[in-house]
Amino acid sequence: MLTAALLLASVISSVDGDGLRLDVDAQMRTRVVATESTATPLGPFSDSETLLTADGELQGFRFESRSEAEVTDGLGRGHSVLLTGRTGAITKRVEVTAYPAHPHWLFLRVRYTNEGTTALQVRGYISDRYEFEPQRGQGEPAFWSYQSASYENRPDWLLPVKPGYARGNFLGMNADDYGGGTPVLDVWRRDVGIAVGHVELMPKLVSLPLQRAGDGNAQMGLSVQREFALAPGASFDTIRSFVSVHHGDHFATLRAYSGIMQGQGLKVNVSPADAFEPTWCAWGYGREFTPEQVIDSLPVVKQLGFRWAVLDDGWQVAQGDWTPNPAKFPAGDADMQAMVERIHAAGMKAQLWWAPLAADPGSRTDREHHDWLLQNADGTPRRISYWDSDYLCPAYGPVQEDAAAFVRKALGVWGFDGLKIDGQHLNAAPPCFNKSHNHAAPEAAAEHVPDFFKAIWNAAQQTRPGAVVEICPCGTGYSFFTMPYLNMTVASDPESSWQVRLKGKTIKALLGDRNAYLGDFVELSEGGTDFASTFGIGGIIGTNFAWPGAPGKKDPKLLLTPEREALWGKWTKLYQEKRLVDGEYQGTLYDIGFDVPETHVIAKGRTMYYAFYATQFRGKVELRGLRPGRYRVRDYVNDRDLGEVRSPAAQLAVQFERSLLIEVRPQQP
Repeated sequence: MLTAALLLASVISSVDGDGLRLDVDAQMRTRVVATESTATPLGPFSDSETLLTADGELQGFRFESRSEAEVTDGLGRGHSVLLTGRTGAITKRVEVTAYPAHPHWLFLRVRYTNEGTTALQVRGYISDRYEFEPQRGQGEPAFWSYQSASYENRPDWLLPVKPGYARGNFLGMNADDYGGGTPVLDVWRRDVGIAVGHVELMPKLVSLPLQRAGDGNAQMGLSVQREFALAPGASFDTIRSFVSVHHGDHFATLRAYSGIMQGQGLKVNVSPADAFEPTWCAWGYGREFTPEQVIDSLPVVKQLGFRWAVLDDGWQVAQGDWTPNPAKFPAGDADMQAMVERIHAAGMKAQLWWAPLAADPGSRTDREHHDWLLQNADGTPRRISYWDSDYLCPAYGPVQEDAAAFVRKALGVWGFDGLKIDGQHLNAAPPCFNKSHNHAAPEAAAEHVPDFFKAIWNAAQQTRPGAVVEICPCGTGYSFFTMPYLNMTVASDPESSWQVRLKGKTIKALLGDRNAYLGDFVELSEGGTDFASTFGIGGIIGTNFAWPGAPGKKDPKLLLTPEREALWGKWTKLYQEKRLVDGEYQGTLYDIGFDVPETHVIAKGRTMYYAFYATQFRGKVELRGLRPGRYRVRDYVNDRDLGEVRSPAAQLAVQFERSLLIEVRPQQP
């Protein structure tokens, strides 16, 4: 272990922010130091900004100079430090900027200049690569992490960083139709965390790799693959990245990131009030549903308290032929209008399922607009494996215009109140090599995915102001860049109740409380009945039950038995009584990784709603966030009085399995 004097002697320069500092040594290596209370180096020096070349990684830049300036840009007023170093003929200038408006964050951009006489073959670069040491005296897991890269096996977005862990976290395509994410990697200990990422205003093909050597340090960073020749006298700039420190889990990081991105113009939306109503989806009848099944289910759907009815996959002729299936809707547009009218007459809103950017081979779009397809480098169409379809190019103007035209028809002619936009292929796009699209570069397809959704959003709001636009990127890690063009998110095919909750906390960090979050079908939760995991975090409850009295085939596992009917009715009644969706999610009170039991809190005025989750738990729980005073505690799900507590430092002895939801109401002095 190095002494404090030796550690100090190795620092040749430092850049201070509010709550953190970057120390720089003579080789322009850096380390992150948390400074909120005492200066705590979070790891050793590492080669944090390097150039990848045909001959290997270019490191060991000799520190030469430092200059400072006051700046004003899209992030506000700040103080910038320019650090310059050199290795051979290559000069590196690292600009590090701190903004009073963004405490605990530093923003970086690097410029590399070739001052030699021969071209340098560049293969990419690395930025913000830091070492993060485990906390002394603490066992495993030493770290938890937020990683939003999308993979076909649909991993948890939040997971411990176990000894020997490694994942590349490429935010491009990691499978034929899985890619994208929010460009933030957050790793935290019990006492402090570090996050890195970028703050560009469009998706970039970056990686946010995380690895851990044995049971030692975690290493994190940002890397870009980019092949070109850096000519003599030429320079290039990296994308703008960041490093931040925080306490607790990823919530504070993502809330701050969202504020930074919104400050640069990517505003998120407030959902209309009706978006927060419980949802029933006809997917319980599958693609082979009949209109009669949907219509016959509506009375019981309404009676149980669900206020949205979703017409799901199977209404259309094909992917890429978004016209009513004549076997189900022989009168075409008139039958679709009639279906919407029946839903409205039952006292509910109508939502339509749609999977754009997919065109089946031989579909109308494929036949009439084959030039719209996204092409691989060899000129073949890019396949969407799950749908057995071809990709349409999201950056191509006619594709965007056609999608907008469909929205105008679905909402304006047929009369639907909202869209359920579905598919794991929608979170990102592969590079497009279709020459007829005249892209500036193949990666334009990935960078302009948000423009595709912007066209849909604008058409929806112009056609039906307040229309619900739900994007369900099935199992993928939600790209923040599409979030300005939706007003409903969803747990998107959760594979566990844990995923329902972790996705809810993550999305609430990014979008706040006034953008609707649907917990997806309760049938996808553990046991198929876990409403508590959605309810307790302030999510919207949903179901895709099949009504036994409806005609035709039905999945026995989805039938609404009398027992389930009673349970569904109980939860919809509780939902309307408590309306936790109208409260404020208190995301910084508990660490979703380290705190046991897992705890979420919703505030409504001075009344607090705590939701505890564990396989089994017996012991005392701490009720954080209460103002001083006396409080009455009630298990409102089971209608049990749990006594009185006093705050501050309120604790409650509890015993439960799976979940415990309590209301903590202030008492008069």
